Amino acid sequence: MSPNKREREYARRRHEQWMERQRAARTHRRRARIAAIAAVGVLVISGGIVAVSQADHKNTAAGTPSTSASGSPTATTPSTASTPPSPSLAQARAWTANLTTSVGAIGVTLDGKAAPQAVASFVYLAKLGFFNNTNCHRLTTSGIFVLQCGDPTGTGTGGPNYHFGPIENAPANNVYPAGTVAMARVGNNAKSQGSQFFIIYKASTIPADTAGGYTVFGHVTSGLDVVTTVAKSGVSGGQASGQPSIPVTIKGVAVK
Repeated sequence: MSPNKREREYARRRHEQWMERQRAARTHRRRARIAAIAAVGVLVISGGIVAVSQADHKNTAAGTPSTSASGSPTATTPSTASTPPSPSLAQARAWTANLTTSVGAIGVTLDGKAAPQAVASFVYLAKLGFFNNTNCHRLTTSGIFVLQCGDPTGTGTGGPNYHFGPIENAPANNVYPAGTVAMARVGNNAKSQGSQFFIIYKASTIPADTAGGYTVFGHVTSGLDVVTTVAKSGVSGGQASGQPSIPVTIKGVAVK
């Protein structure tokens, strides 16, 4: 082979090797991005209270939920509303919420004075039937003791097409008594609250993060034994956190 042919062949091989390295680098970067997204997904789903994803809460549609003085929502739905209802919907008063579930009834008093934004959102969504036929997707039985509900997807990542803040009525000592009803949110993000909430069935200390504590907007007045019965049966698969062994479906929520 002549020197010129050898040089051309050498140059061709070097180019092919360079192209192969470029393809490998692109593949590595793509896999790294996928792994990073998957890691966030795991954190969001397993993190529960402090890591409730707002990925489904993008403001993809225009429209502001409108409410009357009586607290009855218009035809605007959570899927088209891009902003939460006004805190004035809570009317700075106590509300009663009756949750009909597959395992029994749960009665809750909502504090519209101490947590007006959270109560306004909960009342708004309840009146729209947003919670109907949704599953309580997470039970924890160690460290903190909660049953988490309010996600229409049942995955821990769903909610309405809006989120809100700031945190309201969080306990200064980070202690949440049994019967507390509080809003779930993304860790370190006070303005990431949506529809997911959790019921404390046994007194729990939940440390505040950089955003603060968790919005306490209600208290169970009846049916806490329903939640404790579910808790006694544990988590599916025997873990300390995950789907409850006894499925809990909220069939409907009546507020007044």
